[in-house]
Amino acid sequence: MHALTQAILKRGLPRALMSDNGAAMLAAETTHGLARLGIVHQTTLPYSPYQNAKQESFWARVESRLMAMLEGEAQLSVELLNQATQAWIEQEYHRSVHAELGTTPLAHFLAGPSVARPAPGVETLRAAFCIEVQRRQRHSDGTVSLEGRRWEIPNAYRHLRDVHLRYARWDLSRVDLLDGHSGAPLCAVYPLDKAANADGLRRALQPTGPDLSPRVPTTMAPLLRQLLAEHAATGLPPAFLPTPPHVTTDGNESTTTSSRTSS
Repeated sequence: MHALTQAILKRGLPRALMSDNGAAMLAAETTHGLARLGIVHQTTLPYSPYQNAKQESFWARVESRLMAMLEGEAQLSVELLNQATQAWIEQEYHRSVHAELGTTPLAHFLAGPSVARPAPGVETLRAAFCIEVQRRQRHSDGTVSLEGRRWEIPNAYRHLRDVHLRYARWDLSRVDLLDGHSGAPLCAVYPLDKAANADGLRRALQPTGPDLSPRVPTTMAPLLRQLLAEHAATGLPPAFLPTPPHVTTDGNESTTTSSRTSS
């Protein structure tokens, strides 16, 4: 995937890709990444190398030309092999006249119409060639299990029962937490640090939702105060008049109410 990403950045985003049925080309990261980038992935039939004749012919040139020139190198390393391969392809292979084309591959590529699309950024390509998995969060410590290790879910997302993660199996240095509905990345998650959590101290958890505790009473709402003022300005009689208390001969108020009611 590292080599394929560099090829896309250098030559542009293709519309189709043909490969064999190797494990690397059929991995979930590869197939999902090509689908996200809108690249049609076509594979050859098993045990049918003639379907990928251009690539098979290219390997013959690599073995007969490039590897032959490296036979005398005593300290051959992967870094030197990569540099030699890049120099040989750009300076000789792309500039040598092809027997069937009648011109060099580079000239033929530049002369024809281009159907390539602009290459996206490095982060877009890195996020494309990944797999997405769903894990059940353990609410006792806010972790999930991934590739045989425990990963911490941030405190702000402790209310999620199931979490969606995106990562590449060969590079666990970056694991992203996704929105389960839109697929947008929320944040990065990191492995559980058992040494840092060994002291047993836990920070206070902040509420994840709005504060629903009763508010401290202050005063009447401004809208209701306005409605009372407007109703008083109309001059209409009140809708209900309480029954006046019955005064006895000794001047005390009686607890009995009058049989008359006001309408």
